[in-house]
Amino acid sequence: MTATDPALTALAQGWCALSLLHGRIEAHIERALQTKHDLSVREYSLLDVLSRQHDGEGGHLQMKQVADAVVLSQSATTRLVTRLEDRGLLARYLCPTDRRGIYTNVSEAGLKLLEEAQPTNDTALREALDEAAKSPELAPLVRVVESASVSA
Repeated sequence: MTATDPALTALAQGWCALSLLHGRIEAHIERALQTKHDLSVREYSLLDVLSRQHDGEGGHLQMKQVADAVVLSQSATTRLVTRLEDRGLLARYLCPTDRRGIYTNVSEAGLKLLEEAQPTNDTALREALDEAAKSPELAPLVRVVESASVSA
């Protein structure tokens, strides 16, 4: 394959379209969450991921798992957790079975904020997808996003 190979060019164009769609969606959701709830997309994502933890086996996430789920480095995730903890939205505690492990739970205030912000997030996502669907190069990707189902 060379740089002028049509397959490579198509692949690059597809990647650019996907990146553009992601950027537009994230920017639209960011504006909505910041305006209405003083939350960033990353903060919302972190609260959402942590709110899904449970007390059963494997129900609490280690920091690496949290970082992977919110697509950040471990150090960036730790800083984000600290910011939300400082705002009273999260609380850290020692793992009861391994004193070296530290877990993070969403506080009552964090759960309340997440509940208030979820409709904003969902509406902004729908608006961003509807707007992107008007673009011929993004419409096929929007259809893929709309038809995707992530199994738990």
